[in-house]
Amino acid sequence: MMPKMPQSGTSLAGQLLVAMPGMQDPRFAKTVIYMCAHSPDGAMGLVVNRVIDDLSFPDLLEQLSIEPGDLGERINVHFGGPVESGRGFVLHTPDYMHDATLVVDEAVALTATVDILKAIAAGRGPQRSLLALGYSGWGPGQLDSEILANGWLSVDSDSDLVFGPDLDNKWERAMGKLGIDPRMLSDDAGHA
Repeated sequence: MMPKMPQSGTSLAGQLLVAMPGMQDPRFAKTVIYMCAHSPDGAMGLVVNRVIDDLSFPDLLEQLSIEPGDLGERINVHFGGPVESGRGFVLHTPDYMHDATLVVDEAVALTATVDILKAIAAGRGPQRSLLALGYSGWGPGQLDSEILANGWLSVDSDSDLVFGPDLDNKWERAMGKLGIDPRMLSDDAGHA
């Protein structure tokens, strides 16, 4: 199977971006990013395989004056990306909907309001979710240029890669979906 390259006008929303082994930016080394939006105006996504170790869900709820339920300790707070790192985003299954919810595709929606955190804390949230602080963003044409420069591959998303708890292996599993062994990839464009 050949890796997907975006065609002009093709949106990567609902896809996963997988960092190539030669990714120069250490913030994105071996990351898997769920793409929430991609258009000629730019792109936005959330890293799904990197947590913020020094912040727990109960700590975050306390900072927001939200009463924690008994689910809190099991919820990771992810590093969504370096843009607006104090802003929260929740990727989730579309069984939870709010006026401010953006439906990305049939399996994933995005909500960035405090209401979803309250619902999750009270046990009334979506069936599956991923909480992230910050996001990964690209200006017009920037992401397409990075893909052409051998920075990223795109792969079809699946709920286990997005929401699954096995963070340490998501990058390798995403590469494996493309039939690629990451050890066989070169860091240089145009080389195998």
